[in-house]
Amino acid sequence: MEKQQEQEWAEAQKITVTVDLVAAAKQQLRFLAEVDRNRDLYDGAGLDRAIHRYKYCWLPLLAKHAEAPVVEGLSLVVPLDCEWIWHCHRLNPIRYKNDCEELYGRILDNKNVVSSTQATCSKQSEEIWRSMYPDEPYEFNMSSHFPEKAGNISGAPKSINYDLVSAVKRQAPFFYQVSRSHMNDHLFLEEAAARYKGFLHLIKRNWERSLRRFCVPTYDIDLIWHSHQLNPDSYCKDLVAALGKVLEHDDTDSDRTEGKKLDNGFSGTTKQWEETFGLRYWRVGAMYRGNSPSPLPVNLGQLETESKTVVPSSNEYHNSIQLQRKMIVEIMLEIVGVRDLPHGHKGSLFATLHKKGDTFFNIKRRLSIFSETRRKWVTLFQCEPAGELVFELMSHGPSALAIAKHAKTLGTTIISLTDLVNPVSQLSVEKWFSLESGSGFSGSKPISMRIALSFTPPRPAPYQLHMVQRGSFSNSCFFPLPRKLLHLRSSRIVDETDSEVITMEMRDSLKMEARRDLPAKKEVIGVPTSGKKLVLAESSGPGWFLMNSNWLFQVHKKFSEDGYAFELQGSRKVIVFPGRKLEYEINNKKKQKGKQHFMTAVEFSPENPYGKAVALLNLKSGFIKINEESLVLPMIVLVFILSNCSSKARDGPYGGLTTEADNL
Repeated sequence: MEKQQEQEWAEAQKITVTVDLVAAAKQQLRFLAEVDRNRDLYDGAGLDRAIHRYKYCWLPLLAKHAEAPVVEGLSLVVPLDCEWIWHCHRLNPIRYKNDCEELYGRILDNKNVVSSTQATCSKQSEEIWRSMYPDEPYEFNMSSHFPEKAGNISGAPKSINYDLVSAVKRQAPFFYQVSRSHMNDHLFLEEAAARYKGFLHLIKRNWERSLRRFCVPTYDIDLIWHSHQLNPDSYCKDLVAALGKVLEHDDTDSDRTEGKKLDNGFSGTTKQWEETFGLRYWRVGAMYRGNSPSPLPVNLGQLETESKTVVPSSNEYHNSIQLQRKMIVEIMLEIVGVRDLPHGHKGSLFATLHKKGDTFFNIKRRLSIFSETRRKWVTLFQCEPAGELVFELMSHGPSALAIAKHAKTLGTTIISLTDLVNPVSQLSVEKWFSLESGSGFSGSKPISMRIALSFTPPRPAPYQLHMVQRGSFSNSCFFPLPRKLLHLRSSRIVDETDSEVITMEMRDSLKMEARRDLPAKKEVIGVPTSGKKLVLAESSGPGWFLMNSNWLFQVHKKFSEDGYAFELQGSRKVIVFPGRKLEYEINNKKKQKGKQHFMTAVEFSPENPYGKAVALLNLKSGFIKINEESLVLPMIVLVFILSNCSSKARDGPYGGLTTEADNL
């Protein structure tokens, strides 16, 4: 059977694709990221105008250029808004083909067209556009006011009647599913391209057997499939050669409810894939991530554009904390089956998994075995890309009263992550592993366990720190307190190994000018492992200056709907929102307990105008997760200030601060 499955896979890889799918996927990801920075193209008047420009400007211009290039050898640069609508139209390949042939007599291909995200100069394209549409600007101004109904552009041909608004709304959520960094990894995409050919092969087999099956791709396969469709001429020719006709791309179903068409289709595709190829269909980092996070109530365009003057910080701040950046991988695995059990063995089987000395994965997990339960159980976790995964095959006695502590170990095997990732030559492993026998079991052949494992390329892990309080809690300290409270609280900041990084305390300012102020100004003192004392923050009116005035930290009421937000302003614009936001949002209501103790630091920039989560702060436990090294010290100081400003009031961990802030 395994030989036949290997032959099926080899046959699938013979499918010819005339597009560089890896390069096309990388370009698609760049383009989708740019569209996501311009979210007016997702809905409303901006979308309506983009569709109008696409139908009455871009398609006629493209058709004219394809028939007789205005300038020999010129590659047209497509405006971003038109490219987005064109993108969504092409992802219904049969409809796009029919529309083009009806209006223009042929498929309008992307040959000699350059994406707006690739072009270095669009001057000639702009001149051609202006010659055809003198009253319509080439560049799409997202901030412009658009008429509710735009009339036909003079001289425009008959338009398509495909519902492009619905097409856009179906495609808009796709970028979130493929936006993680590993999706842009070359090896990940190469394997995705091979899996795409496997996906086409399944469909071919179904058609040969006259089977009507709704095949559902994983997101790595879907990304490659989209990349192929975005080259419409090649897609049609390649699919006709491979399958006999053009494959439709049905994206109209989004209901993932159990038992519905999409769920049943995915289950059926999984079963057929694993029976055909003998490989697992799931792939880490390629599965459904859930709904996109809720958007924040603010974006870069709504923030004040003026930044305070930044005083260059000295090296004593940059180098005051020395942290080692750890790497991390995400792993999915499944125990597929067991063979060569001892003769006469009775009882139920399960497996356990653990990893020694790992910062991120330090528990022992129980794993079900597919061949035993006939139910698919896939484990997902994160760990360091080194060391060994240790698997134990366990056996319960046949008695219904047997419990886990009475289970016997039948054998043990290991998978070396160090060998897998140094260097990374493939991102998945599935094979039979021989077990070293345990509990006195022996046989003519060693027991084997089939383990399927998939992992993402290693990436930098977030810094994980913990603030350990010293001293007793006092009153709110964001605003001046009685002078007699010289030392309010001190804290230790430790890393994942419980090693001390820095100690911090808050006190009355020792500066002469500050001593004359009533009530007294405060300052935060930090003592890193070097032993040198640093003034990390000083109170100033309603806020704090951090790190020699490199940052200003203050209340910002208007940017949060569920509490007070805080602004950290300096060389970068960071807003600290109450709760778990963006990538840290939790949709599961059962897991939302204690969410009032969290705050999320979000950076706004031209690269991320709608915000990028850069840190998660837990003011109750003192745990801090920080994604960027340059923000480690500012975030530590910020958490220390907020924790000292908190009260034990019922209205949350920063109640004391917000009560005082009402007086601003």
